[in-house]
Parts: sequence; C-alpha cells; structure tokens
Amino acid sequence: MIKWFKPTWMVESIYSITPAQLEKNNIKAVLTDLDNTLIAWNNPEATEESILWIENMKKADIPVIILSNNSDQRVKLVADHLGLDYIPRSLKPSRRGLRKAQEKLGLPKEQILMVGDQIMTDVLASNRFGVRNVLVKPILASDAWNTKFNRFIELKVMNALIQSDPNMKWGDSLDEPIR
Repeated sequence: MIKWFKPTWMVESIYSITPAQLEKNNIKAVLTDLDNTLIAWNNPEATEESILWIENMKKADIPVIILSNNSDQRVKLVADHLGLDYIPRSLKPSRRGLRKAQEKLGLPKEQILMVGDQIMTDVLASNRFGVRNVLVKPILASDAWNTKFNRFIELKVMNALIQSDPNMKWGDSLDEPIR
C-alpha cells in the first residue's frame, strides 16, 4: 500500500528540472501541478522563474500541461499567460486528468512525467496511472485551507516512507538515482 505514495524522485523545486535531465530519462512531456508547484498558491500570476522554466521547456520542444484540481478560471489565468495547455478540476488522485493529458500528448506513459508538491494527490495519481513523478517542496510554507488536511496526512505518510527506505531524501535534480 505504501508504494502508491512513494515518489520516483524528490527534487527541491520544479525549476531544478532541466530539458537535459528529461532527455536523459527519455521523458518527452511534463505534467505539472499549479499551486505551490509551478507558482505560489496565493499568486494569480506567473513569476519570472516560472516563465523562464517554461521558455526552456518550449525551446527543447518539451510540452508542459498544467494538471490542477483548481477551477478553470484560476488555471486558465496562468496557463494563458504562459501559453500552456491545461486540465482544470482534474480530480487528483483520480487518474482522469492524467488520462486526458496523455490523450492530448499522444505519448506512451513511459515518456510522461508528473511534477507536484503533494503526495496525496500528485504522487498518488501518477503512481496509480503508471507515470513517473517528481515530488517537489511547496513554494510557500503556507497552504490554502483545502490543502491543510492533506499536509497533515502527508507528514504521516512521509514518515512511513522514510522508515521503509531510509535512503529516501531530497535531491537537486533528476540526475540523482531513482528512489
């Protein structure tokens, strides 16, 4: 059961993930959570850092799709600004949003990566769907009211994961071994 919550990689920030790392791991597309992964949950706009990261992905012909449980209005605002495709109300940990994204991309699961800041939604959904994933640290220490319960449960899950694999730790990139 605990295997469903174990991330493939644990990286400090989405901005540490480079096209070269993705290519090395045969990843052709990235699905990213929005709030506290790509931008702060309380920020309605993209930051310079997120814009630069997206530009680097576009230059490398790596499509990025925002996969968020948030409303269409919230996700569209950022997606339009960044020129990205998006799937709102994806209902993670359901596989529904991941399935839609895979259909849009037309890629096999082995070539898709999910990046998110929550074990209970992003990691669990991607593991259930069968795509590799990266757990990143949340951009902000604070969360929206609807995420606080997940964080409480995640702390217990993370402690259980570390007990089952003491080598599990945060890295700087995808160049570090898969956990």
